[in-house]
Amino acid sequence: MRESDRERLSRYEQRTTIPLVVLAVGFLFLYAIPIIWPSISDSAHWIVDALSAIIWFVFVIDLGTRAYLSGRPVAYLLRHPIDFLLIALPMLRPLRVLRVFTAANFLVARGGRFAVGRTITSAVVAAGFLVLVAALAMLDAERGAPGSNIETYGQALWWAGVTVTTVGYGDTYPVTVTGRLVALALMLVGISMLGIITASVAAWFVSHTRAAEDEVLIELRALRAEVAEIRKAQGDA
Repeated sequence: MRESDRERLSRYEQRTTIPLVVLAVGFLFLYAIPIIWPSISDSAHWIVDALSAIIWFVFVIDLGTRAYLSGRPVAYLLRHPIDFLLIALPMLRPLRVLRVFTAANFLVARGGRFAVGRTITSAVVAAGFLVLVAALAMLDAERGAPGSNIETYGQALWWAGVTVTTVGYGDTYPVTVTGRLVALALMLVGISMLGIITASVAAWFVSHTRAAEDEVLIELRALRAEVAEIRKAQGDA
């Protein structure tokens, strides 16, 4: 990527981050309405689906624009495989439920710019947010399916919690293909988030250990200087 391409891409992302974050939040809200309140009218359901599809197409255009501005579209997509898959897979009608992960991924990636530092708190909040989103996606995929054991949002939340932490009790589990894809996505996210949290804790300990070591070294140097001065004074005497 040439320097001019980087500058163009950076300017584009700076200008579009806030509007697209707002759209992502709106998308998640629209997505949750018919899942949390399945009794809404057909006309309201149609409006929600139409607005959600429009917002998702905006995400498609955004990814295409970023790839184009990079100067090397194919290479850009290869460097951002998750973005590409979350845009491409929901084009298949049976996998439309995965669109919710498009908005979630966008919020974690772009919305993280508003966070103060890359801290453990940021990782925990992101993991909690993805658990809520995955529970919605799982309930959407599983409710009403033959043999399903996830029929309420509470059950979906329990499943998402034990999955993202890699516990996996096995009392609730997906039976549909789409539900299993959602589970796979959350398992990958869970491993990544746990890795981030572990790395953050390790970095915290290392930084504090180094600070303590620096203080000890400073005190040792001061003691050596004092001892040298005492010896010099004794020698002069």
